Amino acid sequence: MTEDKQNQDWEKHEETIEQFIQTIAKNMNLYGLTSSVGRLYGVLYFSDEPMTLDDMREALVMSKTSMSTGVRALYDMKMVESTFKKGIRKDLYKSEEDWYKSFTSLFGNRWRKNTESNIEEADEAIEELKSLYDSTDDEVLKERINRDIDRLEYARNYYEWLMKFIHLVESGKIFEYIPKNK
Repeated sequence: MTEDKQNQDWEKHEETIEQFIQTIAKNMNLYGLTSSVGRLYGVLYFSDEPMTLDDMREALVMSKTSMSTGVRALYDMKMVESTFKKGIRKDLYKSEEDWYKSFTSLFGNRWRKNTESNIEEADEAIEELKSLYDSTDDEVLKERINRDIDRLEYARNYYEWLMKFIHLVESGKIFEYIPKNK
């Protein structure tokens, strides 16, 4: 193989990986992250070795502050983990290779918070409406309150079902029903 051909092959490889990293970056908004954090994850994912913040900054031409913030966000979502290498004093990071694990953690954290909040809001609205029902003499309003309480109880039941689903995802039992692809 000629040196030119070898260089072309390596360039093609780099272009292909870069295109996929761009795809990861575009889809990070699904996780509530910016595309620059997505690029950071992609670079870590395709790195054969753990990287320091300096390594990442050099690879992505981003500020160290942005890099640190991005790594922290990915770490909180369990998409990267810190690691150690003898002789290196700086913090090293590597991507979580198990995307199923990352998804279940992220999905659970995000959906649990919102769903718990929705249950609390529904409970508060039901209590407020019940109190209003007891204090009003307006029969038309009482009918409306009853309909709205029924709607709120339906919503609350849905959120309770959703909490069961979230638990199924967080516990990993979801994979008993929808196995991971090999």
